[in-house]
Amino acid sequence: MCLLVFAWKVHPDYDLILAANRDEFLNRPARSATFWDDEPELLAGMDLEGGGTWLGVTLDGKFSAITNYRDMKLHKENAPSRGKLPLNYLNGRKPPSTYIESIRSGADSFNGFNLITGNRNAIWYYSNIRDMPKELGPGIYGLSNHLLDTPWPKVVKAKEALAAIVASHEPNHEKLFRLLHDRTPAPENQLPDTGLDRAAEKKLSSAFIEMDGYGTRASTVIMLKKNGQLEFRERVHQNSDQETPGDSCFRFLIHG
Repeated sequence: MCLLVFAWKVHPDYDLILAANRDEFLNRPARSATFWDDEPELLAGMDLEGGGTWLGVTLDGKFSAITNYRDMKLHKENAPSRGKLPLNYLNGRKPPSTYIESIRSGADSFNGFNLITGNRNAIWYYSNIRDMPKELGPGIYGLSNHLLDTPWPKVVKAKEALAAIVASHEPNHEKLFRLLHDRTPAPENQLPDTGLDRAAEKKLSSAFIEMDGYGTRASTVIMLKKNGQLEFRERVHQNSDQETPGDSCFRFLIHG
């Protein structure tokens, strides 16, 4: 994922309201979100190159997502796929805090990442750039390609939009998709410096990205009610040459 905003336990009816964009090279093969044949309790997209995922949930209420940390000076060649980090949490039995502790010793082998792991009771954030695991309290949070709540313009704007949706007490998927589909770039004086040229930083500064060979390939909305009803919607823009852009929706009552 390259933009992720979520409201955790701040709405009277929902424990989690999450909206996320996956930005990726258009030629990297991927499968849209579905239940996996070999992991029937896992609902997630699949990176067909690395074998992992960028965002997923399980029937027992676990959820996880990852964003890349963009700093060209820190890039490692031949690093392992970061998509295995959320996947291994979702497929395992460790609670969020224990899982994060279990990956810390090997976290430096990966390129920079931000990892969110959670269940109905707790949500944790971890980045291998700072190596400071943190349990998150109730609130509205945002991630792009820096650290949690770094005030990049698209993160600030998306958090404000999510806060307005939560305050309206009428969250719905179309409102959340609208905040994800914002194509407005950041002002020149607010662009981050991640080692790319300014033209590239400008194109990457909007919530929804459209570039030659790279862009927002899927948008996802997750809404988990306090009664355990989970709704997972994915809007595919371009996920692979074999799949047609479109929407999918999954609803289920979590167990456990």
